[in-house]
Amino acid sequence: MNINFSKFSNGLVPAVIQDSMTKNVLMLGYMNEAAYQETLASKKVTFFSRSKQRLWVKGEESGNTLDLVSISIDCDSDALLIQAEPNGPVCHEGFDTCWKEKNTSNFGFLTFLENVIQDRKDNKDQVNSYTALLFRKGINKIAQKLGEEAVEVVIESKDDDDLAFLNESADLMFHFLVLLQAKGFRLQNVEKTLSSRHKYDRDVT
Repeated sequence: MNINFSKFSNGLVPAVIQDSMTKNVLMLGYMNEAAYQETLASKKVTFFSRSKQRLWVKGEESGNTLDLVSISIDCDSDALLIQAEPNGPVCHEGFDTCWKEKNTSNFGFLTFLENVIQDRKDNKDQVNSYTALLFRKGINKIAQKLGEEAVEVVIESKDDDDLAFLNESADLMFHFLVLLQAKGFRLQNVEKTLSSRHKYDRDVT
């Protein structure tokens, strides 16, 4: 990709940073040619800091770096779109994005449910919460429940009761989300794994 940095004021091209998985816009920075080349070489998104007047690796102090996935330029060659994987909050104020938004996947209700499960995990002592009880009992119990629900889905799939099949599928999905968080993951991590398989092995899907 050929970029004519000389056409921009002070040789700085605006670079929009987008999460490669959620597709949410994380921040806006500026790159000169040296920052662009360093980003390509290190695979860590690097900007030219106008305040510091030097190259600046995003997260060089906080550790919240951006792992490069891809770079593209818009149709008028006026701006860069950089897709990256963030290693923590992007905003210096501690927010996921510089617009103070949550960087969550567009799974609709599943995203909401994941956040509820996270709350139950963080507050295991909620005596009236089935989810909190699962977390208190530990990963072996959670895994056992997931296995039981998987068997129920298989059984219901062999019958013609669509409502029972969907209910058991919902139970399976719920317990899968609980197990994911018990292991320290969310749906976004599974999506990332599936995406990497599709990228490198076209026969997987």
